[in-house]
Amino acid sequence: MGYLWMFLSSMVPIWELRGGIPLGYFGSHIPLWQCAIVCIIGNLIPVPIIYLFARKVLEWGKDKKFIGKFFTFCLNKGEKAGKKLSANGGKGLFIALMLFIGIPLPVTGAWTGTLGASFLNMGLKKTFFAALGGVIIASIIVSLACLGIFGAVSAIFIGNH
Repeated sequence: MGYLWMFLSSMVPIWELRGGIPLGYFGSHIPLWQCAIVCIIGNLIPVPIIYLFARKVLEWGKDKKFIGKFFTFCLNKGEKAGKKLSANGGKGLFIALMLFIGIPLPVTGAWTGTLGASFLNMGLKKTFFAALGGVIIASIIVSLACLGIFGAVSAIFIGNH
């Protein structure tokens, strides 16, 4: 059951594999490499759907009574992410998108990055491979954090004050 929860939770916006890997590793005691693989796959499944449909659905719902505010918020986040990627990336937009997705912080994952790429009409294939690279980067960082690597490095170089 741990694999299923981990897999499904990696598809959830904001949470993504940043929450899925620790959920599987600490919650279900699944080996870290298995957590990473399952969560990478789960995190990537929504990418084509987001790229092809999310912007259209958000545009449709932005003026609806109950969902309008949330959909407008999401549209603004996507536009902001697209502008940020474009400004920071220039000709290196692919790398900028990959790094944006790879930084394991809330609102910088595959969901927001893919929505931003759709605003830039980056192309599904290019967006998917940038998301793949970013999700792999994020999985490595989150896995190292689960192992306590960052705490150990900090203790060695900064000291335990």
